[in-house]
Amino acid sequence: MIRKNPSGDLPQIAESAYVDRTAIICGKVVIGENVFVGPYAVIRADEVDSEGGMLPITIGANSNIQDGVVIHSKSGAAVTIGESTSIAHRSIVHGPCRVGDRVFIGFNSVLFNCELGDGCVVRHNSVVDGRDLPENFYVPSTTRIGPNTDLSQFAPVSVSASEFSEDVARTNVDLVRGYKALQNEF
Repeated sequence: MIRKNPSGDLPQIAESAYVDRTAIICGKVVIGENVFVGPYAVIRADEVDSEGGMLPITIGANSNIQDGVVIHSKSGAAVTIGESTSIAHRSIVHGPCRVGDRVFIGFNSVLFNCELGDGCVVRHNSVVDGRDLPENFYVPSTTRIGPNTDLSQFAPVSVSASEFSEDVARTNVDLVRGYKALQNEF
């Protein structure tokens, strides 16, 4: 469902993107070329700041927002998802938040009030809350990173983790093409 927010903003979705019909895209949302938005995803830009303003939620080209993902923002703050980035099943990205290019966010992970540099990998069931991560940073499964976490204890992203992230992004771009081809059949 594509709908306006109470401020009257309507999502802008690239023609080449695929948005599953069960997804909800609401308000000041910009979805780039070849983006895949899976079933039951919710991308909702509808809250305003104290002056009535709102920054957009932007999803970069060739990225994928998988099944059940929620992307929202507090008080009109921006959320930016870079290009060729994967947000896996049932994750939450809550703004203010910036996620770089070629990032992988694993199942059930939560991002809030943070910036992730290009090439980061956040594995399944992890939380990044109030702490920015540099490029190519690796967060193991079930890890919680907060404002006071010592980042020096973590190893950089391995080659295999980067290759996995790239494969997921590539697979989802292929899904966009496949679903777009089927669009007139159902």
